[in-house]
Amino acid sequence: MRPAFIDLHPAAADLEQQVLAGMAKQPRQLPAWLLYDAEGSRLFDAISEQPEYHLTRTETALLQHHAGELAHQLGEGLGSKPVLVEFGAGNLRKVGPLLEALQPAAYLALDISADHLAPACRALQERHPTIPVLGICCDYSQLQQLPPHPLLEGRQLLGFYPGSSLGNFDPAQAQALLAHFGQLLGPQGRLLIGIDQPKQLAQLEAAYNDAAGFSAAFAFNLLHRLNRELAGSFNPAAFRYQARWEPSDSRIAMALVSRQAQGVDLAGRRWNFAAGEPLITEYSVKYTPKAFLALAAGALWRPLGRWSDAADDLSLHLLAQADSGANQAGAPADATMPIQSCSGANHEP
Repeated sequence: MRPAFIDLHPAAADLEQQVLAGMAKQPRQLPAWLLYDAEGSRLFDAISEQPEYHLTRTETALLQHHAGELAHQLGEGLGSKPVLVEFGAGNLRKVGPLLEALQPAAYLALDISADHLAPACRALQERHPTIPVLGICCDYSQLQQLPPHPLLEGRQLLGFYPGSSLGNFDPAQAQALLAHFGQLLGPQGRLLIGIDQPKQLAQLEAAYNDAAGFSAAFAFNLLHRLNRELAGSFNPAAFRYQARWEPSDSRIAMALVSRQAQGVDLAGRRWNFAAGEPLITEYSVKYTPKAFLALAAGALWRPLGRWSDAADDLSLHLLAQADSGANQAGAPADATMPIQSCSGANHEP
């Protein structure tokens, strides 16, 4: 069996429009998905392996330890095998335990980097030859509906959104994205989502400024992409990388800060930077379990369970849509499963 693939990557005109809108903001901020071209995806994989960045290891350990329980609750009460849909799938390394335990009718991977997604789908298909794999290259936050495909016809959809990627959006955008997931997954859909939590300042900032320099290289790769694809004239040496905790917004802000007053050409326009002016490459918002569930409730999701590492640094939340039938009024907005500890799990900084 070979994986199927659909390319819905945003057109060059869409990329230019979003970049121009981001450059007009104060502070200037570009969409985080722009970081994930082929080289950016490779660099992010390297970041996830650094000793300072424990999120990937912690979340993977939780998924491995609780895969059977998670799969049971994801698929509970469904009349037939569902399709598992992963948003922002990346290298597809986390989904394996869920696939083995759930044995879905198919697996659908959505990601912005076609160069990264296609080989990852092929490798996953080899590891799970009995589960059909479908990859869709797209900006999942802007996808109006899933494209028609025989693997999806008549199937209930279960969502999977690991990596605390929701934190790349501000809270209003995050709530809108959760509501958008509800529309894509349908009224009976459920969502398993990984959420990173606030912790000590030194741990937080080190996770996004690793000693090996991969986090900085990841940010600077954005300038190379802008130069290549939108006729930019960025000089990377004229910027410095910064990752800083902003407690008032409970987030890490990652930016390229101009070292001097300078002008940059981009997409046919001239943009002036003051010395010390940041270009925000991405945010990473951290949520307490209570704050996340309040956010989810505003998007009409209700909690079914929560699993955490031993230090309670990172949570996996299982959600159902608030109007999806049985036990609708059962769990209050801050209800959680008892915190589960995963032996041997590393803790996300």
